[in-house]
This record gives sequence, C-alpha cells and structure tokens, in this order.
Amino acid sequence: MPELQRLRLDHAPALLAFEQENRAYFAASIPDRGDDYFTEFDARHSDLLAEQAAGLHFFHVLVGSGGDVLGRVNLIDVADDAAELGYRIAEKAAGQGLATSAVRQVCVLAAAEYGLTSLRAVTTLDNAASRAVLARTGFVPAGEIVLCGRPGMSYVRELR
Repeated sequence: MPELQRLRLDHAPALLAFEQENRAYFAASIPDRGDDYFTEFDARHSDLLAEQAAGLHFFHVLVGSGGDVLGRVNLIDVADDAAELGYRIAEKAAGQGLATSAVRQVCVLAAAEYGLTSLRAVTTLDNAASRAVLARTGFVPAGEIVLCGRPGMSYVRELR
C-alpha cells in the first residue's frame, strides 16, 4: 500500500516525474500548471519547502513501493486553524481508493499534528470522482461557486 509522506527535498525527482507523466490527465479536469512550473520546478520545490517550514502550508506525497509518487495531498493557506485541501492522483493509480485513503489520513494529521479545526475544498460539478472523495471523507457542500469558468461547489469539514 502506498505511504503518505510529508514533502521533503529528496522527493523532487519523483514528484517532477509524477507531474510530467500526468500533465495531460490533470489538465482534463483542472487548470494546467503551465510550462513555467516545469522549467522552474527545483526553485519552486525549495520555495514550497520553506513555506511548509514556516507553517503556511503542509504538503504530502503518496509514495509507492518503488519510490514513485502516485499522488499529492496538500493543505494550503493555513490560517485561523483552517486550510484548503487539494489532491491529485496519478492516472495509473486512479480508481483504487488511494485519494479517499490519503485524504482521510491528511484529515487526521490536520487535527492531530497541525492543530487545524476545519478544512475547505473546492471542485467542479463535473468532477464526480473528486466530489465522491470529499463526500466519503466527511466534507459537506458549503455553496455553489464558479471555478475556472465552470460550475463548482465548495465544501467544508470540521475536524473536532
């Protein structure tokens, strides 16, 4: 079973490979990161680690038995004991329950390790898989939104 790990410097090569291999797959349902993300990856990775060390965000990778990254689960914009959840799973690992398992694990970490009391998430209405993960992990709809020009929904989960 893949292991959820807090993002580290040595994850960089596997994380870059994950993002490159799944770029088109992710872009079908969420905005593309753009070419600069890939050309400036090392500097961005270092910046993210510094922001994580400052407590602004908590980044996680789902690592397979061979050391490959199968997914990401992040808590961003930490403020007032809350954060926004974001996640993505590799195309080759989709449909195996990994997102649900990883989100559950991050919810436990959010409360126990990071001292958070609530999480927010957003997704488009046409992303049924993401909506299902949020429902299975205790998130409840909080309101309709427009996300990148598409109808979406915001969600919340209390961690108490």
